[in-house]
Amino acid sequence: MEKQNIRIRLLSYLVIAYMILAFFWWSILLFNKNRDAFRAKSQLMKIEMIDEGTINDTAQFLESAQYASLSKHYTRQEWMIVGEAIVFVISLVLGVYFINRGYNKEMVASQQSRNFLLSITHELKSPIASIRLVLETLLKRELPREKTTQLQGNALKETERLNTLVNNLLFSAKLESTYHANKEPLDLHELLEEIITKLSDKYPDASFTFKQEGEMPYFQGDKMGMISVALNLLENAVKYSGNGGKANIEAHLSMQGEGQIKLEIKDQGVGIPEKEKKQIFQKFYRVGNEDTRTAKGTGLGLYIVDQIVRAHSGRISVHDNVPRGSVFEILLPIA
Repeated sequence: MEKQNIRIRLLSYLVIAYMILAFFWWSILLFNKNRDAFRAKSQLMKIEMIDEGTINDTAQFLESAQYASLSKHYTRQEWMIVGEAIVFVISLVLGVYFINRGYNKEMVASQQSRNFLLSITHELKSPIASIRLVLETLLKRELPREKTTQLQGNALKETERLNTLVNNLLFSAKLESTYHANKEPLDLHELLEEIITKLSDKYPDASFTFKQEGEMPYFQGDKMGMISVALNLLENAVKYSGNGGKANIEAHLSMQGEGQIKLEIKDQGVGIPEKEKKQIFQKFYRVGNEDTRTAKGTGLGLYIVDQIVRAHSGRISVHDNVPRGSVFEILLPIA
């Protein structure tokens, strides 16, 4: 597919280059023909004026009103040729630019759709297969109570994973049309402590730390939306940290400027390439290739985070952590 796209682009560039060269050639030819016509007509006019006795020599002809009018007419035609050439080249360049941009967008959208279908297929099949296996095991075998409880717990986790996936899909569709932040006074310190406690139980091998600098005023925000923001960022930090999900994550809350809260979530993971930092908040976009990527996900998490932050009149950015990993920085207005 990639080789075919390259061949199509090369062929397109060759055709465009040929068109530009051909147009320049015909423009130069038309320009020269215009000058030849001017010289021939001015020579004919001079002969006629000498025959009529209006002028006696070439100097008088070049100073005559008839010659000035003829020269002005053909000069205007030369400028028309040049102007049309410039307009054509500009139109062609702009057309190529917009077509190329549209083509690139279509290719990106196609790749994102492909990635989404691959990831969503895996994300749906995996928990369904796990739940089915647990149910079949419980139906066919008499197991000790301890083993039965363990299998039921595993099935419940997979059900929760499936429910989260469906909710993310529905929420992402809602963000594009009907989502409105139902704002209420929130204690972000308390909210984040609850989320970290919940994630510590879910990821016992991961390490979560929370720090707050100074007193923190209440924040007017959508509670469910802010929970979704924190959960997505913290779970991503665990997911992409490797080593069985082990990661040291710090969430810093501090004031930055007047009337803003800065929330930083840092990880010690694999990091994000510089060229992809502006793309990771796009819908269905995931770093890397879906065919070789092992981390679970659909490319909706960071899109949801970005849209919720925007709905709160805030902004989110990502930069490198030191010595490794990423830092997601969120700025939220207090008022």
